[in-house]
Amino acid sequence: MNWIEVNGVGLRYELSGSGPSTLVLIHEMGGTLDSWEQGLLALNNGRQVLRYDTRGAGLSEKIQGAVTWDDMADDLKGLLDALSITGKVALAGIAVGGAIAMHFAVRYPDRAAALVAHGPATGASPDRRQQSLERAAAVEAGGMRGVVETSVANSYPPVVRYNAEVFKEFRARWLANDPQSFAAINRMLANHDISAELPKVACPTLFTAGRHDSLRPPSAIEPMAKQVPGAQFLELNTGHFASIQTPGTMSQAIHYFLHALGL
Repeated sequence: MNWIEVNGVGLRYELSGSGPSTLVLIHEMGGTLDSWEQGLLALNNGRQVLRYDTRGAGLSEKIQGAVTWDDMADDLKGLLDALSITGKVALAGIAVGGAIAMHFAVRYPDRAAALVAHGPATGASPDRRQQSLERAAAVEAGGMRGVVETSVANSYPPVVRYNAEVFKEFRARWLANDPQSFAAINRMLANHDISAELPKVACPTLFTAGRHDSLRPPSAIEPMAKQVPGAQFLELNTGHFASIQTPGTMSQAIHYFLHALGL
């Protein structure tokens, strides 16, 4: 693992594989670059893969105060520039990571070759906004343990707990999140919905959704795909955190989509 300071923030990252194209993997809220570990071999075969802990996550610098979608996209641009990755990159993200990837593709269209977004969390709907704000306040007041049971019941239900050890590791890692940073990202979702950017995505795009995802179900994601010119949609037999719950399924979907584009 490596660390680098870009865009005013210290980020942990890993660059692996080799090939003519680069794929950037962006993890879910509450995750880390390790969220992609089990599916990595299928993705860095023939291409270079960049993973990183987003601002506030894992071993990257924690968030003090507020954070914006622009901050998240600019962090990635700064990381790519610092690593001398100057051409277009493919992007794949889970949940909030999918929305960060989408926002990057809109903010920097000359840097985005393709986009895969699984259950992208582009913001909190009006009926969920207060819930997101209350969740932020709860983790600040009582830490991650106070909300873990509710969170995993929705994002990692028993139907996708195929491997008990993987789930136990996920839960323990999730509990280690920095509450202040986690709260800041929840407020980012509550205060700024970027769904209006969907028609502005100009690169080839695949949206995927998990059949067992109650947070961002196929019924919510397929209409999003229809707003992006030429985008494809695929329902997968997985949940919200597909790169952890079904790494083979998620990696295969990403690989075949990019392979068909020559990426």
